[in-house]
Amino acid sequence: MSDLATITEKIKSSVGEDSGLGKIVKLDFGDAGKILINAAQVPNVVTNDDGAADTTVIIGLDDLISMAKGQLDPMMAFMQGKMKILGDMSVAQKLAPLLKG
Repeated sequence: MSDLATITEKIKSSVGEDSGLGKIVKLDFGDAGKILINAAQVPNVVTNDDGAADTTVIIGLDDLISMAKGQLDPMMAFMQGKMKILGDMSVAQKLAPLLKG
């Protein structure tokens, strides 16, 4: 996982047709782009569009890559201010396994 397109494809693969999230989640990387995971519908849809979300995770692309590699703990990222969560925190926690790899 090194760029937005690669990360988007990895998440599409991880999410599959029905991730079980049941919500819309946005990963906001600032100027680097966004990933919108619409898991409120089946099949789930993953795009690089911007849109309304139940939960928005604001994080730098490099920090997300570090988390996916296991080099950055999600709780530490949150506590250090490297990751902000707007909306339903429990949805963000369910998202974590989809970002591994």
